[in-house]
Order: sequence, then C-alpha cells, then structure tokens
Amino acid sequence: MSSELLVELGEDPATAQLEQLKLTTIEDQQWPPDESTLTKSETDVSQRFDAGSPHLPWDHPFYDIARHQIIEVAGDDNFGRKVIVFNACRMPPHHQLDHHKLLMYLKGTLDQYVESDYTLIYFHHGLTGENKPSLSWLRDAYREFDRKYKKNIKALYIVHPTMFIKTLLFLFKPIISFKFGRKINYASYLSELEDVVKCEQLLIPARVKEYDNKLRASLKPTGQPPTSPLHSPPLPNQVFGVPLAILRQRNPDEDPIPLVMRDTISFLSEQGLEIEGIFRRSANVTLVKEVQLRYNSGEPVSFTEMEDIHLAAVILKTFLRELPEPLLTYQLYNDIINFTSVSSDSQMALMKTLVESLPEENAASLRYLVTFLAQVSANSEVNKMTNSNLAVVFGPNLLWGRDNAMSLSAIGPINNFTRTLLDQQHLVFT
Repeated sequence: MSSELLVELGEDPATAQLEQLKLTTIEDQQWPPDESTLTKSETDVSQRFDAGSPHLPWDHPFYDIARHQIIEVAGDDNFGRKVIVFNACRMPPHHQLDHHKLLMYLKGTLDQYVESDYTLIYFHHGLTGENKPSLSWLRDAYREFDRKYKKNIKALYIVHPTMFIKTLLFLFKPIISFKFGRKINYASYLSELEDVVKCEQLLIPARVKEYDNKLRASLKPTGQPPTSPLHSPPLPNQVFGVPLAILRQRNPDEDPIPLVMRDTISFLSEQGLEIEGIFRRSANVTLVKEVQLRYNSGEPVSFTEMEDIHLAAVILKTFLRELPEPLLTYQLYNDIINFTSVSSDSQMALMKTLVESLPEENAASLRYLVTFLAQVSANSEVNKMTNSNLAVVFGPNLLWGRDNAMSLSAIGPINNFTRTLLDQQHLVFT
C-alpha cells in the first residue's frame, strides 16, 4: 500500500484502538518484534533487484519472496497506466516470511514503474492475525516510500475492504493529504474494477474469487451488485478489439497498418518526439472513452484538434492491448519467454526468424511501430525515453499469455525481447 496510508503506529495514540480491531474472524495473535531494523544501506537495492528475471532462480536473493506471488504487475489499465497488484491472501504466516525482504521486493518492483503513471490494486481479503505484518514493518514502509512513489500513483483500489481497513483510513485521515485521499477507492466486488482494468488480465487468487462469489450469494436478489459487462457484438465499424486481419480487409486499399496506429503515430511523430515522459503519462478518462467510441463508430478523429499528446499515446497503447491476439501472437509466446536462454550469437538470427514468421499485417504493424519508437529513443536526451524505458512501456502491450494475465516472471523476458528488438531494429527489418 502507499506510504501515505502508513503511519508511525508504534508512536501514535491510535495504536491502542487499532489493536482492538479484527482483520477477519480468525482470532488475533500477538505480533512478535522484528528481528532487525532497516538501514539505508540495506534498503538501497536498485543495483541488485531484478523483479523481471526469468522465473527467479532459487539462489536469487528475492526468490523466497517472489515465489509467493504477493506482488504482481498486470500490464496497463484502461487508461494506459501500469497496474501493480498486492495480494494479502498470498502472504504466508509472519514467521514464514521475511518482511524486510518483502518490503525491498515491493520497493524494487515499484522502482521500475514509479516514473510512469500507475494504479495500485490491493486485494485485502486473506489478511489475518496470522499473516499481518508487524507495526515496526509498517513504520519502516512509511519511512521508505517517499514522494517518488506517491507522485505518479493515480489510483489506489482497495478490494473487499473490511471494517479494519476502513477504520484505519478514518483514524489517519488527518495526515493523508486531500489530493491523495481522492485517489483512494473502495471496490466491494470484483466487477467494480471493470471500469478501470479488465479483470481477466489480473492474476486474481482463487481465494479472492471464491470470497467474491460468496459475497454475491449472500445478498438478496434486489441487492445484487452489478455483474461484469457482457461483451456485446462488435459495431459495423468497430476498431478496438478487432483482429488485424479483419481491419485490413475493411480497408479499401487493404493497408495492413490499422487506422488507429497510423493516426496516433503520425501525430506523435510530428508533435510528440520531444515531450518528456511520452508514453509514461495517462490521459483524461472521459476523452479516452470518447476517442474509442468515435473510432468504433467510424467517425474521423483528429488529435491535432484535441491538442493532447498523452491522449494519442494512451490510445496507441490501448489499441495494442485490446487486440484479441497480441501483435507478437500467442504462437511466439514461448519462444520469446525463453529468448534469454539462447546464446547471444544466435539471438539476432532467431529474432529475425520470429518476426518473419508473423502474419503479414502483424509484421507490417510491428515494423511501423518499432520504426517510430526508434525515432522516440533517438530523442531520449530530451524525452527521457530510452529503448529500455520504451520496452517497459510497450513490452506488456505487445505480448501476453492466452489467459491475458501477466506475471513478473513473464514481464522480464518480454521486456528484454522488446528492448533487444528496438536495439537491433535496423538489422531485424532489413
């Protein structure tokens, strides 16, 4: 959770009140003191943390944390923001978890994304007296997560909130800034997240889904929460969520490059190359929906008239993410995930072979996109978007698994492949 929600509990008079609260029906237990406290040197993990390492080998310093899948990155939300998920139910009993490492793992994960706008989703169900962290851990987290981590968080969603979490936020409302307080949202049911992120792309634990179903079943018929929206048949001119092959067939000249990609990239090539943090910012929610509706209705869209660079950037990412099959296709998923295991001498030949195996419209669209991104990185001294930064942004939008989910173990190899593709694009597409 964000540091603004955490306080010096051990030194606050509200602590006594908090100790009275029950997290679940499980009987509360005493929290033993931490075995160690954090020092500045211990918390400086930027040089040795790699949350995206392929499956984190057993001797990796964070293997014992990563294997629990407490923290996950779930691609982008509906508005182009990275989604970080924290699963309370996956925390083992406190005596089986190194909370110092958990804090470092969380910090290391966020370090990769805090320069961009991001959304934090906290699944609260499953936090019990057996696995809740200690008060001193909360104090350390409060000290560790400074303004760098708070600045670009655009929304915090607390899913299945209990009286404990609501009371916690109420007690410390005076120290939470008004600006940040507006970012906090409660979601009593999973369906309430659909306006923000597609739930199928989240790695939602089975326990959380079962709990959500029980909550629904316990309600009277008239009090049922809204269900996830049904997928309606596509409009005649539907653009988002339509296969590239169909979009090509609709085009009078059968141009393999989709209209949305041509519009956004053309506009960004002219006006966005020198915008600092391009592709890292989100856009106005209403405008994003409006532009999508206009495209899906067959109406012309002029980004020049809207004068919003970040809107065009978000629409481009959204279009890629909503493709029924990723631009790099499911067929190449395993090859790309295992790309780093190939010897460096063979990687270029393999990458070229993989790209050439793509359907024609996919290969043409990929080349069009990568050529543009090469222009963006060529201006990285101004816009701060190097190939590595662009890979972090676009990797999850170019490839994902058939279940739409994206785990940290998969993001690393996908981003690495994307970065290598950008680095070697002049050789791959010759």
